[in-house]
Amino acid sequence: MESNFRKITRGTHFTALMHGAVLLVLIHVIGTLGYKHIGGESASWIDSFYMTFITVATIGYGEVIDLSQHPMGRLFTVFIAVVGIGTMSYLFSTFVALLLESDLNAARRKKRMEKKIAELTGHYIVCGMGRVGTNVAHELIKTRRTLVMVEINQDALDNWLAQHPDTLYLHADAADDEALRAAGIMHAAGVFAVTGDDSHNLMVSLSVKLLNPKVRVVARVHDVHNSNKARRAGADEVVSPDFTGGMRIASAMLRPHAVNFMDQMLRSDDGLRVEEVVVPADFVARPMRQIAPRSRDYILMAAHEQGQWVFNPPDEHLIQPGSALILMTNPSGRTHFEKLLAS
Repeated sequence: MESNFRKITRGTHFTALMHGAVLLVLIHVIGTLGYKHIGGESASWIDSFYMTFITVATIGYGEVIDLSQHPMGRLFTVFIAVVGIGTMSYLFSTFVALLLESDLNAARRKKRMEKKIAELTGHYIVCGMGRVGTNVAHELIKTRRTLVMVEINQDALDNWLAQHPDTLYLHADAADDEALRAAGIMHAAGVFAVTGDDSHNLMVSLSVKLLNPKVRVVARVHDVHNSNKARRAGADEVVSPDFTGGMRIASAMLRPHAVNFMDQMLRSDDGLRVEEVVVPADFVARPMRQIAPRSRDYILMAAHEQGQWVFNPPDEHLIQPGSALILMTNPSGRTHFEKLLAS
């Protein structure tokens, strides 16, 4: 709503500026025609226009067209002066208001955004808003995760903000330590290093880990040969869209029904996903049926405990602290399940 209000206000000022400019042109046309009529054959079109211009601009030169014998001509000059000077003042004040509002609004927006980011905890930082970064951001929004975008390309930011004006963002280089601090790296849950440059993603991963070794980093690499470098730089997971794209194409041929199921799940308006919930470290081990009874909100698919997978765990299975539970659910179901573990 605030963004729309800014657009409406800016549009109103611009429209007023255009109306003022049209009125100024019209005054010069009327003045030129009027002085030509008053001066008769002795007045040229250039003289008539110049007479109008110096009157509106209050330059104060002498009368180019002699009005000493034309009382009505002097009254016409008064009319042109009043209307013209008033229009010039209106144009100037509107232009200044537009400039000041733009600068002040930008400063206020930046300060307000920095304050909101400083209050975040457990959010995700998306570094790079290219084709991969925008898809990551869409997924975070659809699954109701809080994100902060960091992008140095203003056009990429503008393209995203045109559709998602309420997104928190920083116009900065994601590899810069100050930018990462401003994005809340010390309280973030994870960082996506997904710029279009592998070397830049390596720098982002390294910078993140130097500032906060505990935060999880997922890095994008175009060349799979850079995967080991990314991991040495600090990335916890490395994803190559070219490699995963090839696997996706192969799966579409070899297991079409499974792929179709996953596609339908990702396209669901309910945000249905295969989610991961980590059991809190202070959790007291209890049987599955006590804390995670069968529900329409989620389907518990597996548990990862001490490096081992337990698929479709039975009701008597003990849920251990630190275990990762894999379930199929929507954002509301995930929140409900997390509350069950916290109770």
